[in-house]
Amino acid sequence: MSELKDTNPKDAIGSQKLPLHLWPTTATAMGCLGLLDGALKYGRANWRGCGVRASIYFDAANRHLNAWFEGEATDPDSGVPHLAHALACLAIIVDAEAAGLLVDDRQYPGGYRSLIERLTPDVARLQALHEGRTPKHWTLGVEADRG
Repeated sequence: MSELKDTNPKDAIGSQKLPLHLWPTTATAMGCLGLLDGALKYGRANWRGCGVRASIYFDAANRHLNAWFEGEATDPDSGVPHLAHALACLAIIVDAEAAGLLVDDRQYPGGYRSLIERLTPDVARLQALHEGRTPKHWTLGVEADRG
């Protein structure tokens, strides 16, 4: 992080505020495209008028992220990138929660955190077990030889 300028008193005050410059403007642009699609379908900021259920937008964000991770860049219905839709879903959840309009229908807390903590040591154990092996990992970055 850069140092404060002695000659500018605003530095001392401004450096203690939320660093909005850290959020990539590319993510803002992409999220705006997803929100535009929603605004044209449902009305701008429609969730502020009636609130939203957390599970609906969680599911939608996951469907878009899963489709993207499976190699599908754009939503076939809208032609908008899946990542734009996922960002829009997250923005709506954040905004609805901040406005007190989020219907919190998330799962009742289970053992997720403790399970992750219990399973994490298995990663290093399995990596050590298979050290030295060089299997071919099939990704979009590796051309598949499908004969």
